[in-house]
Amino acid sequence: MDPFKYRPSSAYDAPYWTTNTGAPVWNNNQSLTVGSRGPILLEDYHLIEKLAQFDRERIPERVVHARGATAKGFFEVTHDISHLSCADVFRAPGVQTPVLVRFSTVIHERGSPETLRDPRGFAVKFYTREGNWDLVGNNMPVFFVRDGIKFPDMVHALKPNPKNHIQEFWRIADFFSHVPESMHMFTFLMDDVGVPVNYRHMEGFGVHTYTLINKEGKITYVKFHWKPSCGVKCLLEDEAVQVGGSNHSHATQDLFDTIASGEYPEWKLCIQTMNPDDEDKFEFDPLDVTKIWPEDLFPLQPVGRMVLNKNPDNFFNENEQTAFCPALVVPGIGYSDDKLLQTRIFSYADTQRHRLGPNYMMLPINAPKCAHHNNHHEGFMNFMHRDEEVNYFPSRFDPVRQSERFPYMDRAVSGKRVKQMIPKENNFQQPGERFRSWDPARQDRFIKRITEMLTAPRVTQEVRRVWLGYLGQCDATLGQKLAAKVQQAGQM
Repeated sequence: MDPFKYRPSSAYDAPYWTTNTGAPVWNNNQSLTVGSRGPILLEDYHLIEKLAQFDRERIPERVVHARGATAKGFFEVTHDISHLSCADVFRAPGVQTPVLVRFSTVIHERGSPETLRDPRGFAVKFYTREGNWDLVGNNMPVFFVRDGIKFPDMVHALKPNPKNHIQEFWRIADFFSHVPESMHMFTFLMDDVGVPVNYRHMEGFGVHTYTLINKEGKITYVKFHWKPSCGVKCLLEDEAVQVGGSNHSHATQDLFDTIASGEYPEWKLCIQTMNPDDEDKFEFDPLDVTKIWPEDLFPLQPVGRMVLNKNPDNFFNENEQTAFCPALVVPGIGYSDDKLLQTRIFSYADTQRHRLGPNYMMLPINAPKCAHHNNHHEGFMNFMHRDEEVNYFPSRFDPVRQSERFPYMDRAVSGKRVKQMIPKENNFQQPGERFRSWDPARQDRFIKRITEMLTAPRVTQEVRRVWLGYLGQCDATLGQKLAAKVQQAGQM
């Protein structure tokens, strides 16, 4: 056995306890001290190593999506869309691709209850033969803001107050009184779907508009949808209190136990498609992340199914160290000019480098499963075995060539350099339509939740008036009923 090809493993061959360097440890129960009562000697290398390793067991938690659970499985193509995309993952019905999925809550910290009203993350990593494709989405089809420059402020407003570390409605109401496009997202967050019963009974959405590119180079706008085979189920307030009070990790445990029992969760992948030449023909901007594409105009088309049939082997390695990024696409799948997507393409990889280090893609859970080759060398925590002398390109000593050219997004872009709002804001039509689609009881529950937010301590009259104005523009009846409820609470 070549000793220099050794790779770290938990399956140690030594018959006794050792240090990380392999030295024998004859006493792992007592520190080296002066006499039986101490003090402890600094020369006890094993003690110092053990404590130092323990002190560094936790990496910085994610700024958002800190609380999450993962599972592994496969994606199988069921319907041919090779006319829309040349992506190898979609090459033919029956093709299966390994996947890793991470479900998460968004705002609160790693140990927070999974019953809080919060968007849920739904991130899928496809280990394709052409590299990794990350479809990083949520359980709601729209988002709060349409421009990534607002994202840090939005997260700060939703997170706990930096002074007392308590999430407070007045901060949320204040910030979003300046963000009228958020009303559509609030009709999801403050609706009955705001607290999924668990991760299995939850939809997933790519949220953004992406592009599919076929082998002829034709571009098609696309929206991705995950539909759970067991249906969508959610918790109302009293149910959430009961479930969360008995188990703050109920969704994680449900996912783990269900897979362990052999009842594998399954989702159908569907897409909506649009010809980019038609993008100006609608009352909304198709690239606006605060809008849905109405299904009567853009029907769902089935593509495949995803089955999760394996639990993680180690929670830290395959959940805490897993890294997703919407920049990771493969030939046949591309981005759009969605402003929020464009900023996420940078931000996700940037946060992974901070959280996990510059070589985070070398970690087994993040590394591609296909053959890969590049000249990325050195850096913190680089554990790749490399013995090449040529770490530059091109070189006549390196036989690896560039890949064959594949179709990519090549639409022309032109315009002035500006910082301005999109022409078609249309902030209130879709949230109004969504509100009117509910039965009266569901409408009343939504009104009750918004009323509680607007009548919370420190919410000002000015902020209330702005919110009532926004929601009244969504639906006149909604605005009137909210105003009456706020007035009954003595806040008008």
